[in-house]
Formats: sequence, C-alpha cells, structure tokens
Amino acid sequence: MTINSSAWQTVFINVNLATMTDGANSYGAIANAALAISDGKIAWLGKATDLPEYDADTVKVIDGQGKWLTPGLVDCHTHLVYGGNRANEFEMRLQGKSYQEIANAGGGIVSTVSATRKASEAELFAAALPRLTALHQQGVTSIEIKSGYGLDTENEIKMLKVAGQLAEALPVTIKRTFLGAHALPHEYKGKPDEYVDLVCNEMLPQVAKENLADAVDVFCEGIGFSLAQTEQVFAAAKNHGLPVKIHAEQLSNLGGSELAAKYNALSSDHIEFLDEAGIKAMKAADMVAVLLPGAFYFLRETQLPPMELLRKHQVPMAIATDSNPGSSPISNIQLMLNMGCTLFRLTPAEALAGVTCHGAKALGLSNKKGQLAVGFDADIAMWNIEQPAELCYQFGVNPLNELYVAGKKVV
Repeated sequence: MTINSSAWQTVFINVNLATMTDGANSYGAIANAALAISDGKIAWLGKATDLPEYDADTVKVIDGQGKWLTPGLVDCHTHLVYGGNRANEFEMRLQGKSYQEIANAGGGIVSTVSATRKASEAELFAAALPRLTALHQQGVTSIEIKSGYGLDTENEIKMLKVAGQLAEALPVTIKRTFLGAHALPHEYKGKPDEYVDLVCNEMLPQVAKENLADAVDVFCEGIGFSLAQTEQVFAAAKNHGLPVKIHAEQLSNLGGSELAAKYNALSSDHIEFLDEAGIKAMKAADMVAVLLPGAFYFLRETQLPPMELLRKHQVPMAIATDSNPGSSPISNIQLMLNMGCTLFRLTPAEALAGVTCHGAKALGLSNKKGQLAVGFDADIAMWNIEQPAELCYQFGVNPLNELYVAGKKVV
C-alpha cells in the first residue's frame, strides 16, 4: 500500500494509542506510536519506528509527550433535552415514597412532559447546552439525543429541532432519535392504542418529512407499551426508512429485544431482565446491548444485566449515561466507565469499548467513529494518563488533555 505522506496535515508523535479496534478483547494498544491525519481522517498510525518520512515544514507536528490517544468517546443513549427537573421526586423517593405514589402526586414523566411543553425552544436549548458541554469536555465527540418528553406532534418536533441546534453549537456529532412512544400522555389516559396511532400516523410521518430523526425508539415495558404496540411503531418506522432501537427488559422480560431483532434494530437498551433467547436473537441480528449503569445506580436496582450471557454469545456491550431528569440525571461519561466496572463487573477494556467502538455501532456509526483506524474520522481524545484503565479507575478529576474532531482541536 502506497502512503501519500505529502497529503498529511497533522502528525502526533511520542504518543501511545488505544485503538479500540479489537472490540472489548483489549485496548488494541500500540506503545511508542505515531498517528497522521489528512482531510479530517486518520491517514496512518503505527509504531513510531515505522512512521514514513514526511515534510515537517508543511505538517503540524504534535508531541504528545507520552500521553495516550483514544477515539473520541460516544454516548449512545441520552435524553438531554427536557424542561424542568425532578429533584423534589428524588427527595420524596429517599423519604420512602414509591414510584406510583410520586406519579399519583403529579410526578414522574408527566411532570417532565408538562415542563417540556411549557418551555420554548430557546429555553430547552439553554437547559441542555450545559449538559452537552459537560460531556464534550470529558471527551465525548458523538452522542445520541432522544425526544420523548413532548408526547404530542408539536412538542416532539420541538425537542428534535433543539437537538439539531445543539449540533450547531458544539463540534459534536449528534444522532437524533424519535421516542414518541416513551409514555402515555395524560390526555390519552386509558387510550394507549389511540396514542400509538397518533405516533405512527401523524408524528412519525411529520418527523420523517422534516428529516428530524436518525432512528425510532420505543419504551416496551409493562408501564410503557406492549409488544403489539411496539411492533406497530417499528413497522411505521420501517415504512419511513428509519432504523429502530428499543428500551426493553428494564423491569420485566416481555420479549422486546427479540421483537427488535426481527426488525434488525441497532440496539436494545437497559436489558436487566433479558434472557438467553433474547440474547441469541440480538446476536443473530448483529445488535448492540446498551448498558445503563447510571439508571441502575440512581434507581437502586438489584437485577444485574446478563453480562456473562452477553459475553458467551459475543453480543457487543455499549455503555451510556442515559442522561435524563428522572432515572439518571447524570452527565458524566467517566462515572459511567467506573460504574460499568464496579456495578456491572465489566473489565476496563470492555467499559472503554462500550463508549468507543460499541457505542458507535449502537448509533450506526461503526464504519467511521469509535476506533483509531485508517480511514476513520479523526475524532481523537488525548489523555494525561499512564494506562487506559485509569479512565475507568478515577472520576471527578478530568484527565482529558486535548480533544480533536475531524482533526481540529476543539478542547
């Protein structure tokens, strides 16, 4: 293969690489390495001793002084855009109130829907920007943002538009997911089928027409939507050429992951109650299992996701913040890395794969994000660490030294 070093614009020298090209098996580490960038893509990487000759007068040379480079991090499941907060419910829960008691008092997702509907686009943007900024400054270069707190056509579209505006405000790749089937709005109480008809026949066509979403999600659960209702949404998404994903097996095992596999879903998320049949179906459909340790922690759950079965069947595991006002009000990707290891017993290599190569796969970006590999986008994080496991070991002190998106320094 001929290497055209004359086209290089940037070269990192004196660095160590965690390429993440080997999935969760290892960091794909290359010590004493170098990496070259051309036109926003990775053009070459390898041992420093193998670095081809290049013109140091025309190439920007960055001496990493022994620091580590990883792919830019991926947060593949968030609900960053919403109105208000639910700190009062947090306090009620600590005083022993049940989810049902809080909901009966006007709390739960209904309170967030009310606050989101009242908020303007500008207010939603102003509330979401600090959350996205926090994640970006921790190394996140790609993120998913779901709708799902509008629960009517106007406000679901409003949320998706705000997610698009966030993509213009910060150098982060944002994938938007339409989650109209997140919960039943109060005006459709007792009429779930009618609401699903609204999602499929009015909301989704409008979202697709305006090109506001990259995927469609459903909360398939006893307190959410049934298998039949979920399938109705999936079929509508397919008609509009949109890939699907699912919130499934968080509180019970309804078989949502198996259903999603029939539609070649990108991922099944939460999955604490997922069984082996569901895992086999996910493997056959090349799906990603998205683990959400923040929600597990915040809700004080005790049912662990089936990590051993996921390993056995080699289903890739992603990790995400699930940043949302009710069950995971956390915008800290490093805390998720730590929780992935401490709560879910992942190895540090598995956890890091969860926010790089596997997180990218969950967003349909596995061909250009989440790995340090030739031809991939030059979204690169430089860390002031001695070994990659440090990214999972400590949080609260940000080890990010520099962050690059498409080869340009942004942090």
